[in-house]
Parts: sequence; C-alpha cells; structure tokens
Amino acid sequence: MGEDFGVYEQIADRQKKIAVVGLGYVGLPIAVAFSKRADVIGFDINEQKIASYRKGIDVTGDLGDAAIHTCSVEFTSDPDKLNGIPFFIVAVPTPIKSGNVPDLAYVKSASRLIAKKLSRGAIVVFESTVYPGVTEDVCIPILEAESGLRCGPDFKVGYSPERINPGDKVNRLENIVKIVSGIDEETTETVAKVYELIIEAGVYKAESIKVAEAAKVIENAQRDVNIAFMNELSMLFNQMGIDTKAVLQAAGTKWNFLKFTPGLVGGHCIGIDPYYLTYKAEDTGYHSKIILAARHINDGMGTYVAQQIIKILVRMKLDFKHARIGLLGLTYKENCPDIRNSKVTDIIDELGEYGITPLVIDPWADPEQVYEEYGIELSDVSALTDLNMVIVAVPHREFVNMNRSDFENLYTPGQETKIMVDIKGVYNRSDFENSGFYYWSL
Repeated sequence: MGEDFGVYEQIADRQKKIAVVGLGYVGLPIAVAFSKRADVIGFDINEQKIASYRKGIDVTGDLGDAAIHTCSVEFTSDPDKLNGIPFFIVAVPTPIKSGNVPDLAYVKSASRLIAKKLSRGAIVVFESTVYPGVTEDVCIPILEAESGLRCGPDFKVGYSPERINPGDKVNRLENIVKIVSGIDEETTETVAKVYELIIEAGVYKAESIKVAEAAKVIENAQRDVNIAFMNELSMLFNQMGIDTKAVLQAAGTKWNFLKFTPGLVGGHCIGIDPYYLTYKAEDTGYHSKIILAARHINDGMGTYVAQQIIKILVRMKLDFKHARIGLLGLTYKENCPDIRNSKVTDIIDELGEYGITPLVIDPWADPEQVYEEYGIELSDVSALTDLNMVIVAVPHREFVNMNRSDFENLYTPGQETKIMVDIKGVYNRSDFENSGFYYWSL
C-alpha cells in the first residue's frame, strides 16, 4: 500500500496542471478533453506541430481546427514547462522496427525527459500500446535512474491504454470505457478519478499494470485475426468463383456470426500491435501460431490484390505500358487523413514491378506528407479521364457517394469493357455488371 499524494484534488481544483507528452492522434484528443476540466500542458518535441496547434490548426485532422483554436491547452516544446507537474500522461508512438520487433525508442526517450522533471508525489501514466511488462521493466527503471527517485515511496506509475479510433465520430474518447491501472491500489484509484473527469463511459480498474497492457494488445490482435480469416475466405472464394460479399451476407443472418469483412489492414494499431504480443511470446519461449498466421495473411493482401489486377489486365488483353488506371484512396482507412502503414502502397509498389503507375487521388491525404513518406505524387481528381480501370482502394465518403454513371464518365469513351476494382465491395456488383463493367472485389 502506498501513500495518497492528493494529486487528484490538486488537478480538479486547478492548483496544478496535467502534462500530456506526445500530441498525435492519441495525445491531442486527451489534452483537449482534459483542458475542459483542468489546466493542461500539451508537450511535443516536434516544434512544427506545436506551432500549428498554437495557430489553431489540427494536423491530425481528427478533432478539427475549431476544437484546437478554442481549447485552453498550453502547447509547448519547452521541457522546462514540465517542472512541478504532478500528473503526466505519455502518449508517444510505439511502432515496429524491421523484423517486426517493437520499437520502444519513443517511450524510452519520453521516460528520460519526464524523469529529469519528476518531483516527489508525481504520477506518470503511460498510454502507448506495449507488450506486458514494458511499463514496469523498461519505463520505471529509466524514471528511477534519471530522477534519483524511487517508484513507490517517491513517485507512482500507472498504465491506461488508449482506445482512440481515428476518423470515428461515434466512438470518441469520452464515450469509450477507459481501462486504468496503477503500481498499487491508491495509484489505481487516483488515476481512475483523474480520468473520470473526462470519460463519460466510466473507467475499468484492471487488477495490475500487466493485465492492462495485455488487454490493450489483444484487442487489436483479435480484430487482426478475424479480418485475416475473412481475407483467407475471400482468396478461397475467388478461386471458386463465388462472391465473398454474398456469402458473408447469407452467413450474417445467423445471430452469432461475427460481421467482419475482408480488406487491407494498415494503420498504427491493428497492423502493428499483434507483433508486440508475438515478440513477448517468443521472449518467454512460446511460438505464436494463430496471431502470426493472421499477420502473414493481412500483410500480404496488398500484393495479392495487385496480382489479381495484373491477371485481369492480361485477361482483358490490355497493354500494361499504356493502361490508364485511376486509384482512389491512399490513407489507411476511410474518412481519415492518417497515411501511416497504409497497405494501398503495397498495391502501387507491386503494380510498379510490372511498369504500371496508376493515377492516385485522395482528398483526405496531405500531398506533401504522401510524397515525403512514400515518394508517391497525388493527382488531382480532374486527371481521372480516359481510364481503362478504376480501383477504389479506400472508400472515403466522396467515393461512396459516386454512382455508376459518375464512374462511367471516367473511362475512355466507347470502351468496350470498363474494369472496376472495388476492393472492399462497397458498391452494388450487379448494378455495375448489368451495365457492362468487369467488376472485382475481395
């Protein structure tokens, strides 16, 4: 049992501030939400990002400029602003390195930074997705070594995994139950009370930090496995000449059939988090079977789609060098500007092996960011003319709202067979096929 430092009271009464370290898709919404109930320092080492936030520009595109402009968060990249803070929230990225090994560099550097500013009685809560054990075995030793303080008697540590879903306007930070945990019972209680200031859905107190870490990492692994099963089915049914969407609609009439659909699995969560779990499993001597098999299937889907496209072009006797292909959507998911770990680039890379360069358009993605990250130049929608094939890779609402005749106008006038690749199957197959299209979807 530890000592209650009275941190919650200091924050609720605005005597002391909360500091959110790392202001991306996770940290920014947390900082803005807390600023309605407490005084908040929003810290990020990226000075360009901080300058944008100060101008009221939401670089994540998730909350919107108005929310940033009107919030009371004190945005800074000055570490001295972290002096005397009693409650830190760490929301830095946890990507993977080559070989699918967890990259804890950001979590470690954030721990070092906070340790230099750590004062007695402070609580540090980690939100970044990690494998079970990182908070206690990696972060606490850094905090202790750099601060000269001891975890327990001098400062406390908690873990509360993020559950933010970028681009989702329904499931928001405030209405998703928040898992909280702490190094001891008092810490868990304090962390719970602080988060209850903003979480309307309430908090769930996990019995330990490791349980909270494990709960987070399996949420995305479960989703990954389910989508991989759908992707495997789509490959199988494609071989058999059966419409996957029709099969899933029929099966979905049973009350306990899980309604997942095939597709590309990218982004910073589902495509990465399972590797944190399998890495830790290997570390303990257990070789994962289902999780890694699912990752293998989902990682290969971009290449698989591209190969199906090549087969269609061969079947239709189209000249690869002169085929005009419009590819709609590059972000990792619909109605979201996030391009991290997008699997659409795998389709583009594989088509490039055959000398095919599609015209890529995405109204949600930042053209500069796309070029910097992937070397892909986005085209304007006006460039989509005289096409032989349209690939709807990401069903942004702008594309979903297009009807068959809107698409017909994009093809070469008088073209005998218009090829439509609707990766996620969002359009009506028979509508296109009855109008003479060659239609393919997962």
